[in-house]
This record gives sequence, C-alpha cells and structure tokens, in this order.
Amino acid sequence: MKWVFWMSATLIAYTYLGYPLCLWIRSRWCRKRVRSGPYIPFLSIIMIVHNEEKVLPRKLRNFSELNYPSESLEIVVVSDGSSDSTNQILSEHTADPRTRVIFNPQQHGKAAGLNAAMKSVRGEIVVFTDARQQIERDAIRMLVENFADPDIGSASGELMLGDPESGESERGMGVYWRIEKTVRELESAAGSVVGATGAIYAVRRKLLVNVPAETILDDVYIPMHVVRTGARVIFDPRARAWDSPDQGTAREFTRKVRTLSGNYQLLQIAPWLLTSANPLRFQFVSHKLLRLVVPFALLATLLASLVTHGVFYHGALILQLAFYTLSLLGLVHVLRRGPFGRVIDAARTFVLLNIAALVASANFVAGRKAAWGPSATIEQIEG
Repeated sequence: MKWVFWMSATLIAYTYLGYPLCLWIRSRWCRKRVRSGPYIPFLSIIMIVHNEEKVLPRKLRNFSELNYPSESLEIVVVSDGSSDSTNQILSEHTADPRTRVIFNPQQHGKAAGLNAAMKSVRGEIVVFTDARQQIERDAIRMLVENFADPDIGSASGELMLGDPESGESERGMGVYWRIEKTVRELESAAGSVVGATGAIYAVRRKLLVNVPAETILDDVYIPMHVVRTGARVIFDPRARAWDSPDQGTAREFTRKVRTLSGNYQLLQIAPWLLTSANPLRFQFVSHKLLRLVVPFALLATLLASLVTHGVFYHGALILQLAFYTLSLLGLVHVLRRGPFGRVIDAARTFVLLNIAALVASANFVAGRKAAWGPSATIEQIEG
C-alpha cells in the first residue's frame, strides 16, 4: 500500500505541479514569441444559440460596441431549434447589413450549427463566441493582431470570471480558473495551447474543419486540428470576455461533467490525438487526460493512508480528511467570506471537479451521452 500511496500522490503532484513546472522550464529555455502587429483582415464572427432570449439582446449590443471596422466585419448567428423568443430577437437585427441569421427549425446540435456557419462565412479570420459572455471593446482587434504572424493558426482569448467593474473573482472557480490560465499561458509560450477558450477564440478560415456530430468540445477539436497542420495555437490574455463566476452549484457541476465527458469523446472521434500525428500528444495527455485519472488517485491515496502504519501516513490521512471537511463546509456555504472563506471555496471547487470527473468516467463506461448546451461558462474551464 505504500507503493499505492506514493504512485498516486506522484500522479496528483505531477498533474497540478509537475506539468506546470515542466512548461515553465520549457518556456524559459526555448520561448516562442508571437510576431503580432497591426492587422485588420475581413473578419467573421460565429455564434450558435438555442433559447437564449435572456442574454441575447445584451450580446447583440455587445457586438455593436466592438472596436473593429464595420466594413471589415460580418456576424453569422445560427439559431438551433430555438422555441422561446430568440428567433424574434434575431429577426429584429436582420436589418443590420453586417448580421446574417440562419434559422434551423429543428435542433440539430451545436456541431451542425457550426458546420453550417463555417460554410457560409467570408472572413479570412473566423472568431467563435457564445451568447452569455461579454467581449471587451478592443478584444477582437487585439486577438486578430496575432495573425500578422503567419505561423499563428488560432488565437484564444481569456475568459474572466467576475465583473468588469470590480474585477475577477477570487473565490472557488475563480481561483481554479486562474491556475488554468497560467497553464495555458505557459503552453502558449512553449509552443501551442491544448484547446481554446470557447467564449472567444479565432481561427484562420483556411484551417477550419467540419466538426463531427454531437461534438462537445469544439473549442478543443478545431484548435487541435490547427496544430496538426503545423500552425500554432496561442493564448492572448489581452483579448478578454467576461462571465459570472457562479451559476449555482448544480449548474456548475453539470457543465463540468459535460466538459470532462467531452475529453473522453475526443478519444473516440479523434483517436489520432494519442498518436505521433499529434504534435501536442505530451501536453494533451498531461493537461487533459491525467485530470480524468486524478479522482481515482485521490481515492487510492486516501485508502492507502488509512491502512498504512506510520506517523507520516497517519499525518497524511489527517490532512486529507481536513481538506475534505473544508470542502463540505464550502458545499453548505459555511464561512465563505474572507481569506479562510476563499480557501474553503477553493477546496469545494477542487472536490466538485474531481467528483465530476468520476461521473464523467461512469458516463463513458455506461455509454451515456452528455447533452449539448450552446452557452458555456464553467465548461470552458478544461478538466
């Protein structure tokens, strides 16, 4: 059981500490810079919506406020079987010459909507976004500047969890997302990011590929194909979109299960990701797949600590139990204010994410599919 303890603990430590450290060393040893500069190509923005009446008017206003020449911009919105007032809201904006709407009477899924939109766009660069997030005024222009470098095939912006007025949240998911963004920055500096931020990312139109039906993580599938062509996928923290950090525990958990299920799905629809055809195979395994294994390693570490004799292992058991107790306090909303409250909230988030990974694993084994929802927030925080 000592071997079980140390192997499991090592896997956990590598996933959350060792891999970022490897990236940090690599980024310092052979940092790859981006030759960005002024660049204003014809741009297409794609957004797929389904029953988004609550957030759609605000998002359409957000589009009108973007600092990008109107003569060099088109917006393509696909309404995928919407049954609320989404279609009515979109119909009121068809008078805008920049906006084109595709109405699908039946819901075919986000992947089908993306494929339809990608076939119709004219832009040299295509930007993808979701309905709920608000894009900062200069974010698109900054994102597109990266394509002045011919080596860049895709550029991902940064999703900020919080309010533009008060700043980014420091609670639970906000803390976890900051760690995730640090990993993405290091991956970008070392070469390419594994996936993009679904709320705001751009791709050269000539590098786009059709997305298989029912694909959950199109924001990973498309960028990974870009990398396969030899182009880079980079992360630009200047290009920011904002969203609420807390959509409720149940909704947050459901979305995380869906995202983690998407990682399993990627192995089915793109098995080449685990072969030498994937230039980011090491990063993909370290960033995506090992996080699916961590919950099992956590259980193994806890069990090994429980049955192994020795002061060290007893101490490790007490620390683990204390950590899980803190997470329970977070679940029942006890002491969630102040510095200690942030620690509790971070513990809660970590435990929820790993429980979600267990559920995703069970869904994969049982063959259950995750439903598609077009407007993503926490699901963009890759597991």
